[in-house]
Amino acid sequence: MDLWELVENVVRPLGYEPLEVNLHGAGKGQVLTIKLDRVDEKPISVSDLERANRVIGLELDRLDPIRGSYRLEVESPGPKRPLLTARHFERFSGLKVKVRSDEGGFTGRIVEVGDDRVTFELAGGERRTLELRKFKANLAEWPKEHR
Repeated sequence: MDLWELVENVVRPLGYEPLEVNLHGAGKGQVLTIKLDRVDEKPISVSDLERANRVIGLELDRLDPIRGSYRLEVESPGPKRPLLTARHFERFSGLKVKVRSDEGGFTGRIVEVGDDRVTFELAGGERRTLELRKFKANLAEWPKEHR
């Protein structure tokens, strides 16, 4: 079982979804960073993060999937929130995102979301449509109100 799957299996029943699971560093400096959001799309609170941290920590201790010592950091998505699913793009439709793919990177506004495609409008009016899971995207601007 990989770390993403382990985290997802632990947090989904609690009503959270992983947006990022990243183990970085080496030796005693390893850090496991996990970014979570609420499935019900309400703002994630400090108590949500504390709860998830406790449960994830217990499961990591039980399964011991990481060699050596590490620090666990469970965080909110923050202003550079990763967008992974069609629903994520729908939620943040109209906002600018930074996109990275094998074809290069760009910043564009989300203008249309289909089942497996997202269309972006770039600064000059050009539109690009990409297939989900074939690119990475993060918010480039934060909404004025929670979405």
